[in-house]
Amino acid sequence: MNAITSAPAERLVRVPLGKRAYDILIGPGLIARAGAEIAARLKGRKAAVITDENVAPIYLDALTASLQAAGIQSSSLVLPAGEKTKSFEHLMTVCDAVLTARIERNDAVIALGGGVIGDLSGFAAGIVRRGVRFVQVPTSLLSQVDSSVGGKTGINTHHGKNLVGVFHQPDLVLADTDVLNTLSQREFRAGYAEVAKYGLIDKPDFFAWLEANWQDVFSGGAARIEAIAASCQAKSDVVVADERENGPRALLNLGHTFGHALEAATAYDSRRLVHGEGVAIGMVLAHEFSSRLNLASPDDAKRVETHLKTVGLPTRMGDIPGALPPAEVLMDAIAQDKKVKSGQLTFILTRGIGQSFVADDVPSSEVLSFLREKHPQ
Repeated sequence: MNAITSAPAERLVRVPLGKRAYDILIGPGLIARAGAEIAARLKGRKAAVITDENVAPIYLDALTASLQAAGIQSSSLVLPAGEKTKSFEHLMTVCDAVLTARIERNDAVIALGGGVIGDLSGFAAGIVRRGVRFVQVPTSLLSQVDSSVGGKTGINTHHGKNLVGVFHQPDLVLADTDVLNTLSQREFRAGYAEVAKYGLIDKPDFFAWLEANWQDVFSGGAARIEAIAASCQAKSDVVVADERENGPRALLNLGHTFGHALEAATAYDSRRLVHGEGVAIGMVLAHEFSSRLNLASPDDAKRVETHLKTVGLPTRMGDIPGALPPAEVLMDAIAQDKKVKSGQLTFILTRGIGQSFVADDVPSSEVLSFLREKHPQ
């Protein structure tokens, strides 16, 4: 990839899943066009908009006006912001709101928000009436490049993150890049961790491009749109090859096994750690663990850490505010991970930058020893 110097231009990424294929539109001003884009693709003329208390004051009126202009009748539900909203309690609230709005199978549930709202709303859309149409309008960088694409939905339980959910593909994703201008630097950095992840999985040229162009991605414009489009295309390719995560789609979890354990250890308290920050630390740990197993050079782990630290992300467990539980508790969280099969730990490890692979026979004793070594006690 080369440096991006042209003016911002809208991009379209197609997710070719046969009859369930859908478009991802990426560019400025898409919320104002949402009604027209949805009406052009869906037969239904009713929608239930699910959002949160942070996003609603900024974008809900614009989305509602766009739907009305396109002849789509809408209702809305505003939920508390934060990871703790991904719960059984709020799932029931969303389902009740969708049913109260008399949403039918050809109508749509619209998720207006970040990954929490998208995951929760998508789960409700997948189970109400055994499945209604679903539109993602992601408002964070993390959700635009990751959680809004691919159909994985779910909620958290006290056993761990995203352990209850369904696969339910959206019918349309509208990634309005203008909304990213209202994100805090912390939120944007957290989303950037998922962008970097795609390079670290199997696109070393993209990771090198990010190392050279990350400042332009942060400042906006064409480089930002290019990075989002490249990320969505990378995820689309993996989803099409393995929609239900029976094989190579697991690569998308690079850094997530460690990251999810750290999120659980902080009780999903966003003041201490948000998802993208957990992934950033997790990706460094995954590269360091790979080096420990003599799979990759320690120089690769250092390169990953250097880049993520340069953009302002945490890269060590010790960077998380407050005390962490012992390594044994973190290990218990890893053992509950969805990627455990027949009691065997499955990790995404690497042989170098852009050379990740699925390892499904990782000895728990090695993981525990590594966690003890890295724990900031």
